Amino acid sequence: MAGRTRVKICGMTEPSEVEKAVEAGVDALGFIFVKDSPRAIDPEQAREIIAGLPPFVDAVGVFMNESPEGVGEIVNYCGLTVVQLHGQEPPEYCEMMSRRVIKAFQVRPDMGPDLLEPYNDVVWGFLLDAYHKEMGGGTGETFDWSLVEKVQPQKPLILAGGLGVENIAAAIDQVQPFAVDVNSGIESSPGRKDPEQIDALFRQVARADNLCGAAIDL
Repeated sequence: MAGRTRVKICGMTEPSEVEKAVEAGVDALGFIFVKDSPRAIDPEQAREIIAGLPPFVDAVGVFMNESPEGVGEIVNYCGLTVVQLHGQEPPEYCEMMSRRVIKAFQVRPDMGPDLLEPYNDVVWGFLLDAYHKEMGGGTGETFDWSLVEKVQPQKPLILAGGLGVENIAAAIDQVQPFAVDVNSGIESSPGRKDPEQIDALFRQVARADNLCGAAIDL
């Protein structure tokens, strides 16, 4: 792992919590445009929040099985800088996007690199999440991190799935991802991020990065 671990906080809905995350040093914020999600945000509210973000913080739109045209409209209206896809979108779909694409996959023991390989030329990164037969993400559950080696992602890896203050350092130490994606693990209720948990999360990420850096230096 080179440099520090990037942090994305997903499921943002409240301007005050967005401001807190930015102050803490967040690299990307996720806005969910999946209608049945408890963390869904309407485009008007997202647009207002995103307009106030500093240029070094990415605004990531989360979609699942939405039409390319529908995604494009929201991307342009809200000013999104990254598109994150959680459905059954094929590589051809990803090629149609006008922004960088993160393709999410739910990790299962029988997965291998052949599942990700067709996407290598059309996405910017891969997000690996816990498997759930009904939900496309935001389950609050972790998965066996050793399975990441079986998947062998060839693009920047964003690790998701039940991450929070208690386990983020261990996740970084074991997987050494490009970024971590945190959602329910720092919430007081769906869509409401706890300011104290945000601060604690960044302390743990910095601690893990320092430990990993020391190990590499040795």
